[in-house]
Amino acid sequence: MAHSKVKTYTLEEMKNKHIGMLGTEPREQYEYALRMEIISEMIRRTRLERKLTQEELGQLVGVKKSQISKLENNANSATIDTIVRVFKAMQAEISVSIKLENKTLELA
Repeated sequence: MAHSKVKTYTLEEMKNKHIGMLGTEPREQYEYALRMEIISEMIRRTRLERKLTQEELGQLVGVKKSQISKLENNANSATIDTIVRVFKAMQAEISVSIKLENKTLELA
């Protein structure tokens, strides 16, 4: 019995095929949504690590519990200022990396 070799694809190849190439509008939207989902999860995990309820974190930041819940479920509408305030309230260090052509700028 002959074994046929199964073609495997990298994640990047699958994204290119099914979502679009980097630089296209569908791919940019996908990548943005993925980054926002990661930020939401980081906020939730950090809050839990600090043993804070959403209400307690909201009080530290100066927002309502519902806004913290919204951030943890979907950070798409959050401003950078809000995200920084949330992490600072939890005494978490946050840094931003910006890549311009061959240079990377680090903001802490």
